[in-house]
Amino acid sequence: MQIRTRLLLAALPLCAALSVQAAAGDPRVALETSEGRIVVELAPDRAPITVKNFLQYVKDGHYAGTIFHRVISGFMIQGGGFTEDMTEKPTRAPIPLEARGGLPNDRYTIAMARTSYPHSATSQFYINVANNDFLNADRAQDGNGYAVFGRVVEGEAVVDKIAAVKTTVRRGMGDVPVKPVKILKAEILK
Repeated sequence: MQIRTRLLLAALPLCAALSVQAAAGDPRVALETSEGRIVVELAPDRAPITVKNFLQYVKDGHYAGTIFHRVISGFMIQGGGFTEDMTEKPTRAPIPLEARGGLPNDRYTIAMARTSYPHSATSQFYINVANNDFLNADRAQDGNGYAVFGRVVEGEAVVDKIAAVKTTVRRGMGDVPVKPVKILKAEILK
């Protein structure tokens, strides 16, 4: 009886955490790509400005017709800014960096791409295909890191498939897939 009680008590915090997460109803976005479907669950409690920014780009239809323009096997896949002919799409103003929200750049998390200036993220995002601790604020060389704002909850195999495509140099940009990997549509699921 004592062992069963200890197990039950140990399970209570886990059950409470799961019910809190389910009750929160974090938004999910589906990315329909030429390689398959990826669903990401966003974390507005950890990166509210970043999530709001991403959702607005989804609502605006910005991601439809963009490509994953930078693919580095064992590192990440980056998209959301360029069309198939390598034309950069216009964006809204950059957002402040939210890299200290407590979400690490772990495998299958989604984060905002940016320039060397910390507060420069607009529409481009990346999905980690490895644990990239060196991109976290507490370990980043520049002391800023990159803002993780969600995680892949469906389509991990699609992410891995994209990460394995052959790449080349196009218009002076390296790591561009030889055969374009398109984002056909992005839609909010909940």
